[in-house]
Amino acid sequence: ILDDPDLKDIDPTVLKHCHAAAATCILEAGKQKADISAISACLEDCKLDKERIEQFCTEYQETLTVVSFSIGRSPLHITDVSWRLEYQIKNNQLHKTYQPSYLVTLNVENSDSGSHPDVSFSCTMEQLQDLVGKLKDAAKSLERATQM
Repeated sequence: ILDDPDLKDIDPTVLKHCHAAAATCILEAGKQKADISAISACLEDCKLDKERIEQFCTEYQETLTVVSFSIGRSPLHITDVSWRLEYQIKNNQLHKTYQPSYLVTLNVENSDSGSHPDVSFSCTMEQLQDLVGKLKDAAKSLERATQM
């Protein structure tokens, strides 16, 4: 994306923030099961022009189509997990932050396609502890279900 001639004059940090904002908007719209009219209304409230709203909604629909197609009929199976600790000392405004976070990569496979995409995310210690707790609860529930 940085090789795109239309974006060469834009600060890479601003590009990252724009990408993160667009991804967050798409994820939240998907979580809320928002339709195009609701998304359009929200973007109009944010003072985006009609052309950009239409382009965003088109991309949103295409993204949903790709995601729903890639999920397939069977869920992904986690085969391995790796993680590493990242410690952020300063942010892009040069303020000291001293924030530890964990970069987690789940190795997964889909029995339908046989492909092995990796799922990566970053989380705080509290979020990681919450995830581990939920995974333990799910494992206990599964164990109880198989004993019945």
